[in-house]
Amino acid sequence: VQLQAYGGGWVQAGGSLRLSCVVSLRTFNSYTLAWFRRAPGKEREFVAASTRSAGMTDYADSVKGRFTISRDHNANTLYLQMNSLRPEDTAVYCCARSRRSVYSNNQGYFDLWGQGTLVTVSS
Repeated sequence: VQLQAYGGGWVQAGGSLRLSCVVSLRTFNSYTLAWFRRAPGKEREFVAASTRSAGMTDYADSVKGRFTISRDHNANTLYLQMNSLRPEDTAVYCCARSRRSVYSNNQGYFDLWGQGTLVTVSS
């Protein structure tokens, strides 16, 4: 398995969770890595991205100011710190890799996907 997400669970609204994605790939810093989510009955959507070598971060408007994406280069791990969680954040969250030299948060730019982890936020 090359991308493995962990850390999902149940939390009350206003709470926090941290998701981890272990990346079993060489040249970890060479890729754009991102989090996407799929809520029940909805299409998969972009959440946050960290470009190669963590040069830039990008967030969906719905999570700006509440979620933070980061990388641990030594551990080859991508994180998503989620604070002030809302019921509408309930979804399966997955991590993905892009090898493209041009950045985009369009799902079509990502060629490798990990299995997801479920986050449930109760009101």
